[in-house]
Parts: sequence; structure tokens; C-alpha cells
Amino acid sequence: MAKSNLRAYIAWVAICIIWGTTYLVIRVGVTDLPPMLFAGIRWMGAGIILVFVQKLLGNKLPPISDLKHIAIVGIALLGVANGLVVVAEQWIPSGLAALLITTLPFWIVGFESMLPKGPEINKQIIFGLLLGLAGVLMIFGGDFQNWLNTGYLLGVCALLGAVISWSLGSLYSKYRKISAHPMMGASIQMLIAGILQLSLGFLLGEQNDFHLTTNGIYSIIYLIIFGSIFGYASYMYAIQHLPLSLVSTYAYINPIIALALGWYFLDEKLSLNILFAAVLILLGVTLVKKGNSAALLKNRI
Repeated sequence: MAKSNLRAYIAWVAICIIWGTTYLVIRVGVTDLPPMLFAGIRWMGAGIILVFVQKLLGNKLPPISDLKHIAIVGIALLGVANGLVVVAEQWIPSGLAALLITTLPFWIVGFESMLPKGPEINKQIIFGLLLGLAGVLMIFGGDFQNWLNTGYLLGVCALLGAVISWSLGSLYSKYRKISAHPMMGASIQMLIAGILQLSLGFLLGEQNDFHLTTNGIYSIIYLIIFGSIFGYASYMYAIQHLPLSLVSTYAYINPIIALALGWYFLDEKLSLNILFAAVLILLGVTLVKKGNSAALLKNRI
């Protein structure tokens, strides 16, 4: 038990660090490679490797009845949401992209509250949402010069689309359970997302601008091995052996790592204004999560 817990804590530390670094690596990769082909190669490569490993471990392919639900989740989370993050990082600094993705619980709670049996919005959730909104406005409200930049606007819109797609996909996954092994299900999601992104990349003519560079190759390899395979396997192991409330704290640590790495390696702006905004957003996320837990508990009583 002690050894199992130690490995679980190591897995948790791993996802805190690894998923915090992926924003930097995406930013580096998308500087040299077109976004859809870059993202598609990552998910296709990771999916093929994971399916092969899962078959070796004796896990069966998902039944036909699960494929529709796996496809919807894979397209929403990886194909659309992650694809839009890659698109956004052509213009948005990696640290700010990570910070905005942290607002995901705001959207999930908002959408879930619209469901017939969804949690009610309470004062704690409202206060958390206001804090998070204040943080986002602090980051982007005073950046009037950037708002005149078309690429910057496209990046912000892409991140907005990413969090909406991820929220809807997460809610669908929550209410539509599948019988397939989680890792096998994730493998098929990666394959589907990869096929979608590669197809879109070729339709957009990205192959004409695809020229592999050293940074591009390293970025793809890192995202396949660490960001996708090792990161997801660590996450699955951690949630099986540690409280979900502890494991989920990786979401607070990832943006801090992303901000620090972007500042150190890419000279991305890191001011007191951004740091204070980050604190407001993370406090807001904490309040929204606590308020949502209380609302869900109330619904069960």
C-alpha cells in the first residue's frame, strides 16, 4: 500500500509538471509547423502506440455501441478543444493560454446548471465567477493595442471556443458512461481526433507549409510520449489511488508552470498585473468548485 501510494504521488507530481510544460512545447512547435497537421500527428501517433500497448495488456477494443460516445468526446475534447488551443498559440503567449484554460470550471458549472437535474448557482459560485472574470479582464482589458491585432483576436476567440468545446465534451462524458477500458477509450479518442485534424489540415492545404524542423520534431515527440501517453497514464494511475480532490489540483499548478516556462524560455511577458490576475482566476476556480460541490450535495439530499 505504501509503495502504491508513493507511485501515485509520483504520478500526480508528473502530471502537474508535464501538463504544465505542454503549453510551452505547443508554442514552440506551432512556430514552425501548421497547427492542424502538428496537432493531428501528435494524436494519431499517441493513439496508435496506446492501442498497441492496450492490446498487449489484454484490453479489448470498445464495442460498437461505445464508438459513437467515444467519438463525440474525442472530437470535442481533443479534436476541437485541443486543436483550437494549438491554433490560438500561434498568436497568444503559452502562459496566458494556460491561464485562460484554467477558467474551464466556470464554463462547466454554467452549462451543467442549465441541465434539468443540474446544480443550482449559489452565492459561492457567483462570487467565484466574478473573481475569475475580474482576473481575465485584468489580463486583456488593458491590452488595447493587442485588440487591434487580428491574430490576437483570432487567438482569444480560439481559446474561447476551446474552453466551450472542452466543457461540453466533459459534460457529455460525465453523463454518457461507456463499458470500454478507460485507457482503450482514450486511445480511440486520440485516433479519431488525429484523423479529424489531419483531414482538416490537408483540406486547408497545410501540407504546402509543412516543413519539419528540429524544434518541430522534438515538439511532436515530446507531446506524443510525455504529454499524451505518459501524462494520461499517470493521470489514470493517480485517480485510482489518490482522492480526486487532490489529483485535480494539477489544474492550479499547470498554469503557474506554463507562465514561468514561457517567461524563462520564450521571454513572454510576466508582470505583476498578470500574476495578480492569475491569483484572482485561481481563487475564483476554487470557489466555483467548492460551490458546485455544495450544490451537487444539496441535490442528492
